[in-house]
Amino acid sequence: MSGLSVQSLLQTDTLAIRDVVCDGGCRHRSAEECSSHTHLVFPYRGVYVRHLGSDDAVAEANQVLFFNRDEGYRISHPVAGGDACLVLSLDEAWLRELVPGSQIRDGGALAFRRQRLRIDPRAQALVALLRHGLARGAAEPLEAETLALTLLRRAVGERTAHAAGASAGRQKLVDRAKLVLGSDPARRWTLAEIAGEVGVSPVYLTQVFRQVEAMPLYRYQLRLRLARALDLLGEYDDLTRLGADLGFSSHSHFSAAFRQAYGRTPAEFQRSVHAR
Repeated sequence: MSGLSVQSLLQTDTLAIRDVVCDGGCRHRSAEECSSHTHLVFPYRGVYVRHLGSDDAVAEANQVLFFNRDEGYRISHPVAGGDACLVLSLDEAWLRELVPGSQIRDGGALAFRRQRLRIDPRAQALVALLRHGLARGAAEPLEAETLALTLLRRAVGERTAHAAGASAGRQKLVDRAKLVLGSDPARRWTLAEIAGEVGVSPVYLTQVFRQVEAMPLYRYQLRLRLARALDLLGEYDDLTRLGADLGFSSHSHFSAAFRQAYGRTPAEFQRSVHAR
């Protein structure tokens, strides 16, 4: 695919980790593509849509997407800005050992039942630790492999991942709201503004969003902002400015929200990444 940059961060006998960046030039559905291996894809910047038959999935930093081997799909970027993802590829035998049977289709070759799952904040933090540590050359292969396996367990774990449970129509409505949020993650959206973009009443949007994602809309947006902070920590010396650029009202608000999600303040997380 044109406009795609792929950087290999780790290649061992156990797994491969790549950083994939797309410029998002393809606004409409791409030509059909197909994965040669089964991948777990963790978006950490931007947003795109993956079209798998009649099933569309919005890919953003709260989700992991499963790309099954030899399964055709198309990609579109209805929101400008492109995207970036951390991609994990693991031997099928290891995947079968790690992934709960409820997540895998019956039959021969390993294939995930769902296109996506919502990940928790700890999984988001592991994505950032892996990417920053490997990109800086600070993470040893054994450490990176261990972190990657921990990330995989959390991404598919029955206690740590969430599968949307609603009709296709309600899922599409929620996905439209996610695209609105992804168009400007730092904006201080109001509920009326999002509902107006989606074309439903604010009350109905809040009810459906909570039903599908099992959390309020505002908390979902907060997690997207914090995931963007994880992405940008290596580029900012002034963390107060980082919080302001992401739409937080003050540094104390940013720091408290970050610590509640990830167990450390932005400064502590940044030091841990630099120290690796």
